[in-house]
Parts: sequence; structure tokens; C-alpha cells
Amino acid sequence: MASGSKVWSLMGLGATLGATMAARKAMTATWKLSTGKKPPSNPEHPDVSLAEAVTWAVVSGVAVGLARMFATRAAADYYRRSTGHLPANLQDVEV
Repeated sequence: MASGSKVWSLMGLGATLGATMAARKAMTATWKLSTGKKPPSNPEHPDVSLAEAVTWAVVSGVAVGLARMFATRAAADYYRRSTGHLPANLQDVEV
């Protein structure tokens, strides 16, 4: 069981990192297309308008969160198909 836990940990980490990188790249490209400029590198900086900082924080936060959720769900589904059961941390979840 411990090796299954390690496998799931690696799968979950890989899915999370990949999804986060893909979402950030997609959001940066979308921001550039939509606004014609780069997204704020530091939204906390006082020279970045409040509207721009809030918009970037909300949009990028939602995009990264959704990408991570979808990637983790896909990894859990693959794990279940491979092992016949869900990872331990997902077995107790009631649907």
C-alpha cells in the first residue's frame, strides 16, 4: 500500500505542476491577446492599476485552480483504471 501511495503522490504532483504551468502559459497568451500587453508581473506594485491587478488575480487564480482540479481528476481516474481502486485520500469522499 505504501508504494501505491508514493505512486499517487508522484502522479498528483506531476499533474498539478503540469496543469499549473499550462494554465499560466495559456493565461499569459490570452492576456496578451486581450489587452495587447504583458500581464502584470507583480500585481501588488502600486503602479499597476487596481482593476488590472484584481482582474489578473481573479482570472489567473480561477484558471490555475480549474486546471489543477481537472488534471488531478484525470490522474485519479488513470490511477483507478490502473490499480482497480482510487488513491487512499479519495476513497473516503462521498459523492
